[in-house]
Amino acid sequence: MTFTSSLPPGSLDLYAIEAARARIADSIAISPCVRSRTLSALLDCDLYLKQETVHVTGSFKERGARNRLLLLSPDERARGVITASAGNHAQGVAFHASQLGVAATIVMPVTTPLVKVTATRGFGAEVILVGENYDAAAEHAQQLCTGRKLTYVHPFDDDAVIAGQGTIGLEILNQVRDLDAVIVPVGGGGLLAGIALAIKSVNPRVAIYAVETAAVPRLTRALEVGAPVTVDARKTIADGIAARRIAQRTLDVAMRFVDGVACVDDEEIAAAILLLMEREKTVAEGAGAAALAAIMCKRFDLSGKRVVAIVSGGNIDVNMISRIIDRGLSKTGRLMRVRVIISDVPGTLASLLAVIATQKANVLRVHHDRITSPAPIGQTIVELMLEVRGPDHIAEVERAIGDTGLKLA
Repeated sequence: MTFTSSLPPGSLDLYAIEAARARIADSIAISPCVRSRTLSALLDCDLYLKQETVHVTGSFKERGARNRLLLLSPDERARGVITASAGNHAQGVAFHASQLGVAATIVMPVTTPLVKVTATRGFGAEVILVGENYDAAAEHAQQLCTGRKLTYVHPFDDDAVIAGQGTIGLEILNQVRDLDAVIVPVGGGGLLAGIALAIKSVNPRVAIYAVETAAVPRLTRALEVGAPVTVDARKTIADGIAARRIAQRTLDVAMRFVDGVACVDDEEIAAAILLLMEREKTVAEGAGAAALAAIMCKRFDLSGKRVVAIVSGGNIDVNMISRIIDRGLSKTGRLMRVRVIISDVPGTLASLLAVIATQKANVLRVHHDRITSPAPIGQTIVELMLEVRGPDHIAEVERAIGDTGLKLA
């Protein structure tokens, strides 16, 4: 369906997004936007998940990369392109450059997850690892761009890239009727700007909410002062939205069209990743689960509303999945660590474990150090990691241990 804009034409507008949709149609699949019956009931809203994980590189970034590459002049194609990225944009540029016969150089921070580095190289790009964060990588990429006379494909500060990401908004309008709100993760702002511009141009009634990681709240700070602000870099599992500074052009769109912004922390994001895995059988990276995390934590008033959450990517390092699962289980009260003071005599530990068994808690780990324990002589401290059903079950286990006369450390 072709839409009519209620906004005046410009270099970045609904017409540019419509053109991008036509331009990339033969190479970018329309991603599903599926209603989740389970999450809708759990979160008190009519919730749809826009699953951008289905693309070849596992992320929405292919859209903007493809659109920008198709707009290269013959001379630019011959010389090649360069970009800096923490991973998903890198893969998008690398894959589509290879499909179009364009040489691509990708500069990535040394902290980029191995899965993303390996995938980018696998698509045929030259990968250079520089710096501890995106900003350092981007500075080096700009230097190489000038020296090698390449074309820079910016991950978010580019009208063609933003228009490509905006095709998600057009798809949502076709897929979900009577829409009330769209929740979008935000890093540099390209995805947010594209979706907000597309949807607000057609239906200004739809609320657009932005979600960023609390570790790097660059949009929140920018909105406070009305200009881009560089914030301190901090480690986060949502590395895909950890850009330290939002672009001016994306901030301009956000100030005009975004109805609210909220932050979520790593524990909340981990809980959302876990929920997507358990209930939707969907693997999302930290940035990809941020929108759902905001809904779970009631950051916006969405009760009874029809809502779309953007699941922006699924490129998560498998070595981190177990840690994220543990963090998510802990956040939702399904992992319990308990330290108990017991007598250092035969049979006491067995008695403690028997009490736990009667409460149907599953023992995952037992640490029983009789040599270096700080407990008085004749006693020791046992630390257990238990799998439980939730906060109420934790209270039941603690009460049962106390009823035996044992004390928690």
